[in-house]
Amino acid sequence: MRIDIITIFPEFMQHFFNYSILKRAIKKKLINIQIHDLRKYSNNKHKKIDDHAFGGEAGMVMCIEPIDNCINKLKNKRSYDEIIYLSPDGQTLKQSICNNLSTKKNLILLCGHYKGIDHRVRELHITKEISIGDYVITGGEVAAAILSDAVVRLIPNVISDQTSALTDSFQDNLLAPPIYTRPANYKGLQVPEILLSGNDKLIKEWRESKAINRTKKIRPDLLKE
Repeated sequence: MRIDIITIFPEFMQHFFNYSILKRAIKKKLINIQIHDLRKYSNNKHKKIDDHAFGGEAGMVMCIEPIDNCINKLKNKRSYDEIIYLSPDGQTLKQSICNNLSTKKNLILLCGHYKGIDHRVRELHITKEISIGDYVITGGEVAAAILSDAVVRLIPNVISDQTSALTDSFQDNLLAPPIYTRPANYKGLQVPEILLSGNDKLIKEWRESKAINRTKKIRPDLLKE
């Protein structure tokens, strides 16, 4: 998979991909992350990429020209499955979206900033808008990092035990069951005996039951879905 990230803070994004599972995935060439500094695509002599909104709206707006220049250059070299704008008014990110995106070959992530992007960018290029929640943050970089992490970990061989990702919370619209490790008894807090029994069938049934009960208690809305 190739992910092209368009941002005005390339150093922030580069730093994010230098750790843990994402770094190993890049080293193993399972993913190709390319980060593009939007200011390099501005024709303004000061490399300005924002301007005042028409109509007197408060806040600055990211200009269409540098974004269009950048996306067109990328599209001229390859086809993209999705061109995603990270926006607070986009579709709320869910595990099912991550599952779907993990099967794609080429993605563009556009990080918004200031008040947002000129709406014509959405009309020209954007195929999907994704939000990480019903709140506003200062820029799309954090959202792009979250989306990248959530998608990349699902790619085969990125995680050494792929079944681990398939049993995470929100797969099948359920929260994950409780998990434990050694010691089996810590200050009187005992690991459930069933997990020490070695009976795979009973353990599976216990985990399914706990997952359903936790979801009912904490996120009953998931069960409705």
